[in-house]
Amino acid sequence: MKMKKQLNQKGFTLIEMVMVLFIISVLMLLIVPNVVKQKDSIDAQGTEALVTVIQTQVELYELEGEEGAVSLDALQQQGYLSAKQVKQASAKSITITNGIVSSSQN
Repeated sequence: MKMKKQLNQKGFTLIEMVMVLFIISVLMLLIVPNVVKQKDSIDAQGTEALVTVIQTQVELYELEGEEGAVSLDALQQQGYLSAKQVKQASAKSITITNGIVSSSQN
């Protein structure tokens, strides 16, 4: 009889497990949306920074009197932008129109 009583005291009850799962789910509901908002904010800041870099390089390209239309490919070929920057700009839909850099994500 004493051994049976000891076996019952070693585990968690179903109610205790449900309460733990409920607390974890509430914490997840509070944390996950904030993480997603932070990711979106960081992505927007990264896009703005890339637009600024490209605009600076477009202005430098024009000041140095390079021949031809300004485009991402032209800037890459002349060494103003790296291949990685051009790839990121294409992925973020950044375009150059009449020397002005814009992003469709803003």
